[in-house]
Amino acid sequence: MSETNGGPSSGARKPVKKIVLAYSGGLDTSIIIPWLKEHYAGAEVVAACTDVGQNEDLSGLEAKAKASGASKLYLLDVREEFARDYLFPLLRSGAIYEGKYLLGTSIARPLQAKAQVEVALKEGADAVAHGCTGKGNDQVRFELAYKALAPQLTVIAPWRVWNIRSREEAIDYAKTHGIPLGSISKKNIYSRDMNAWHLSHEGGDLEDPWNRPDESLFQLTRSLAKAPDRETELTLDFEKGFPTAVNGKKMSPFEILTTLNAMGAENAIGRADVVENRRVGMKSRGVYETPGGTILFTALRELEMLTLDSDCLHFKEAMALTYAELVYGGKWFTPLRQALEAFMEKVSEHTTGTVRLALYKGNIIIAGRKSPYSLYLKDLASFGATSYDHADATGYINLYGLPAMVAALVHKQK
Repeated sequence: MSETNGGPSSGARKPVKKIVLAYSGGLDTSIIIPWLKEHYAGAEVVAACTDVGQNEDLSGLEAKAKASGASKLYLLDVREEFARDYLFPLLRSGAIYEGKYLLGTSIARPLQAKAQVEVALKEGADAVAHGCTGKGNDQVRFELAYKALAPQLTVIAPWRVWNIRSREEAIDYAKTHGIPLGSISKKNIYSRDMNAWHLSHEGGDLEDPWNRPDESLFQLTRSLAKAPDRETELTLDFEKGFPTAVNGKKMSPFEILTTLNAMGAENAIGRADVVENRRVGMKSRGVYETPGGTILFTALRELEMLTLDSDCLHFKEAMALTYAELVYGGKWFTPLRQALEAFMEKVSEHTTGTVRLALYKGNIIIAGRKSPYSLYLKDLASFGATSYDHADATGYINLYGLPAMVAALVHKQK
């Protein structure tokens, strides 16, 4: 059996009397509770579940956790915190991993780990545990958060030490121990993760990248064929890079996401089929549904094109790549990510305005944008008569092209 601590290995294993498990009620965490009880004799297991907008009926979760052997369940509603303090900063940064993945699972893990650590400290626990596999990214995200927030806690990662090697074997273990699985079966084998930002799908026939996802896979978004044969027009208001209103109606961050998720899903917005590079070195394939997030990213980008000068816009694009790498790799609670956040806040101080969009069969059509800080001056940009002096361009081009001209003259002489 293996367990890790936040600091250097001390050799002797620390005694574990109370463990707080990051609990979802899914396959992995359901079987981990009895496994922990078996392998840490006498240890109390406390389950901590975070509601990040997974849109599930959580009313029976406490009974299920206790039936599996947990002493209690903490059900923590962090939906508004998730939207306000994690998703909206992610949106403002423009971070998209490898050009396609909007980081829906990645951005939730730091908050879930933080909430779990808070429970562990409140309970006086010795250890925290998670249900992430040894192949995935989530083990890194959870454990880097543990190290940053409570390095004294022992970390237990059952998937890295037990004899279960597949979801099929995990299902067999659950059946042997009388743990109800709901809709999970060996035929319905997809691994899914849902929150207010997205729904992800992995496993099953998706493991062959040649296979097109079956339409029955998708649970949020309509297909193009079933999307309405009409445009859905909407406006989005932003203040300093954060969305504040939909169609002129002020809403909380989570309400904005809920509203846009419904609009986007109806119009087949936000599907992405991605073969990505995992942090542990292998490639994996995921299919993601991110309707509201896709709308917000598109709208904010249009507003930034209006309000940011070229130096700020291009540098922000470069920093967005770094931001995406940090979020994907679980480095949310790090000095670099916090420093980048300060840059994003400063660079977005004038990203205020309104964007008008039309949604139609998977497309997001830009219908208009305006801002009190718009750098677009019609008098300069117009093809009609303006105050711009065309003759000014001659000197600029001569100086701008001087290096190319000098090089050409030198090379010709040689």
